[in-house]
Amino acid sequence: MEVTHGFGPVYDTHSRVLILGTMPSPKSREAAFYYMHPRNRFWPVLGAVLECPVPEDVPGRRRMALAYGVALWDVLKRCDIRGASDASIRNPVPNDIRPILDAAPIRAVFTTGATAAKLYRRLILPVCGVEALPLPSPSPANCARSFEELVKAYRVIGTCLS
Repeated sequence: MEVTHGFGPVYDTHSRVLILGTMPSPKSREAAFYYMHPRNRFWPVLGAVLECPVPEDVPGRRRMALAYGVALWDVLKRCDIRGASDASIRNPVPNDIRPILDAAPIRAVFTTGATAAKLYRRLILPVCGVEALPLPSPSPANCARSFEELVKAYRVIGTCLS
């Protein structure tokens, strides 16, 4: 089934890191915001890295990201996908991250998950020339990584914000 992203990036002129997922899950598309599946560990991990409480609602999470200099978007604008399965992605069409890179002093770009990293390298890196650092997926499907292991891997984000 062809899916279009459906909502824009989160960033402002103070954003210092850009975190890119692959494509929003059905729950995230329904909420029109990033990492909104209740079992996705992105927000708890980011809260642990930033040492701040995580709001439950979308406006609060948006404010949290922006207050700490975190920009959010996804690698893909459109693709064929079944549910939230990155492995099922076909016909990927990338987002253009250059407007974010032009508007904000981005120090580092990160991808969440192996598929986001692979698609970034193939579809976005040749256009923008900015390497992305791959992070493990916070998805509930990535049960091979404990919460503590995710926090340890994501701590690199904090070093780019200070």
